[in-house]
Amino acid sequence: QVQLVETGGGLVQAGGSLRLSCAASGRTFSNYAMGWYRQAPGKERELVATIRSGGSTYYADSVKGRFTISRDNAKNTVNLQMNSLKPEDTAVYYCAAARAVATLRQGSWGQGTQVTVSS
Repeated sequence: QVQLVETGGGLVQAGGSLRLSCAASGRTFSNYAMGWYRQAPGKERELVATIRSGGSTYYADSVKGRFTISRDNAKNTVNLQMNSLKPEDTAVYYCAAARAVATLRQGSWGQGTQVTVSS
C-alpha cells in the first residue's frame, strides 16, 4: 500500500496557475501508475490526468493543453501544473496510485487538496 499526501491547493483568480504535488511513501513508487482526480460539490469524482510508470500521460479533454502531469521517481512525487485556470476547475483534487492506470480508482488515495478558482 502506498501512502499519499497532496499539497499545493489554494485560491487563485481565473487565468492564474497552481502547482499541486503528491508525495508518496514506499520504495517502489517508480512501478506505480499515478493519477489526479477531482470532485466538485454535488458532482462525481472525475479523472483529470494520469501518468504511467513509463511516463506516458493522459488528460481529460477539459484540461488538455492547460494542465501538465509529471513525476519525479527520485523524489517519489507526482505533480500537476495547472495553468489558465477556470472557475469550473474548482474542486477537491485527489492523488491516486495503483499498479496500473486501469485500477487507479481501486488503488491508494490521498486526503485531497482544495482548489478554488474565482471569476
